Amino acid sequence: MAVDSALSSPLGPPACENDAKALQFIEEMTRNADSVQERILTEILSRNSQTEYLRRFKLNGATDRDTFKSKLPVITYEDLQPEIQRIANGDRSAILSAHPISEFLTSSGTSAGERKLMPTIKEELDRRQLLYSLLMPVMNLYVPGLDKGKGLYFLFVKSETRTPGGLLARPVLTSYYKSEHFKTRPYDPYNVYTSPNKAILCPDSFQSMYTQMLCGLQERQQVLRVGAVFASGLLRAIRFLQLNWVQLTQDIETGALNQKITDPSLRECMAKILKPNPELAEFVRQECSKDSWGGIITRIWPNTKYLDVIVTGAMAQYIPTLDYYSGGLPLACTMYASSECYFGLNLNPMSKPSEVSYTIMPNMAYFEFLPHEPKSAPGFARDSPPKLVDLVDVEVGKEYELVITTYAGLCRYRVGDILRVTGFHNSAPQFHFVRRKNVLLSIDSDKTDEAELQKAVENASQLLREFNTSVVEYTSFADTKTIPGHYVIYWELLVKDSANSPTDEVLKQCCLTMEESLNSVYRQGRVADNSIGPLEIRVVKSGTFEELMDYAISRGASINQYKVPRCVNFTPIMELLDSRVVSAHFSPALPHWTPERRR
Repeated sequence: MAVDSALSSPLGPPACENDAKALQFIEEMTRNADSVQERILTEILSRNSQTEYLRRFKLNGATDRDTFKSKLPVITYEDLQPEIQRIANGDRSAILSAHPISEFLTSSGTSAGERKLMPTIKEELDRRQLLYSLLMPVMNLYVPGLDKGKGLYFLFVKSETRTPGGLLARPVLTSYYKSEHFKTRPYDPYNVYTSPNKAILCPDSFQSMYTQMLCGLQERQQVLRVGAVFASGLLRAIRFLQLNWVQLTQDIETGALNQKITDPSLRECMAKILKPNPELAEFVRQECSKDSWGGIITRIWPNTKYLDVIVTGAMAQYIPTLDYYSGGLPLACTMYASSECYFGLNLNPMSKPSEVSYTIMPNMAYFEFLPHEPKSAPGFARDSPPKLVDLVDVEVGKEYELVITTYAGLCRYRVGDILRVTGFHNSAPQFHFVRRKNVLLSIDSDKTDEAELQKAVENASQLLREFNTSVVEYTSFADTKTIPGHYVIYWELLVKDSANSPTDEVLKQCCLTMEESLNSVYRQGRVADNSIGPLEIRVVKSGTFEELMDYAISRGASINQYKVPRCVNFTPIMELLDSRVVSAHFSPALPHWTPERRR
């Protein structure tokens, strides 16, 4: 539809009047980034001035940046844990926020093996909704005609629990999908999903995936975009189709739903959607029974214009597999968000994954940036806060760690994301997501750091003692060639008595012991979400790690400073390790996991 030229945007011609307003809002916020930031900080500090946390640092009602920066320390989750625990245990006084904490959002980052609990307040849902409302107006600038069809998105809720004080604790997306903002969202022709709400909100991951896939197949000609939150999630959906297409096509042919779908409200919902369609069933059967699954996404959903998935950071490892299954469709990364805060969006969503930059929206929270010097000491003295840089003062090419102050009461909180400044849109900086700090291994939303991996290896190696065997060296990598992906740990063993070396059964138990030692997000991925496969230990020949060192030194590493990398992904090193493997062992069972937190 034609749009009044007065509403046109420097970003491009809007697709409709609603889009024009959204694009205008982006321009307004980014043009006045510094004054918006100043206003946000004043609002947060004045509203929370009587909280226990701000009174502790004697702000005395001050709302200016200088006082804020001189009096409040830069903190991590561990610094805030006592306050968070009190809220979780039922203390309703104004500890962090003047507004009541409505629930906890469980982060995929962990502390002491458990998901971090991020306090949130009701109005944060409005801020998240606002950012979501900006995504399609930007996408419509690049991909026309998205109002003529639907999006096949695989979206899921995860398990939730309650804290001792009765507050819900659940992932941010589960909170959003269960909110009225999502469930009663107004009809938007540019944002129609094939998946009914009942399928998205079904807590059983098999029943949810099955019915979402069934609806996607039913409406294959209407699908214009295919997506999931993370790249790994979309690949799980493809794998699900590989494993279940026989039953799915039978349902399509007969119009009768698989008996494995037992959720009554879901069955009732699907009865209205599912009609016998033998022709479609035969088509899907033919495509799925071919030897090659290359380009399967465009073969089944021929009108797909792009894939909407996060492929930045650790998810970049999935790009080649996505390209294979989609025949090289564009990959769109639309937004940058976390449990702590929603940050911003990609104003050029069709850019190559390696060139994705997110523009921080200055109205979402108060943002500061800690210059990231990889070789500098990680800690800071409490009484001498490091020099942080404001949003508009970051420098192109430099790397920073993101620090946020939110309405929900996080003050100068280190998120742990490392970002590189790539440019500016008006006065708002644009950032390339470099990585999460200290994360070694990641398959899905799990994040395993070096200390955790070390502890898991130590625990598992206890099982080798009775065989007079020890782990000489180890390294790891996240194998994403399998679906779901899984952790691979390379072990070089010192076997002192070859007549009594550890058996396959023992090494399998070592795999399981390692899994039991990893954090709750990893174990949930294994047990509840089926997003991570069994951990694998590959035993390599004696002397392999010396060869690894020789190779590194031949490429210029200093012999004095060489340290065994605890994670590898460089192809020649992987090839060297794999050529020295003498045996491979997989975890024989699922590790222990329940939704309840360890007390």
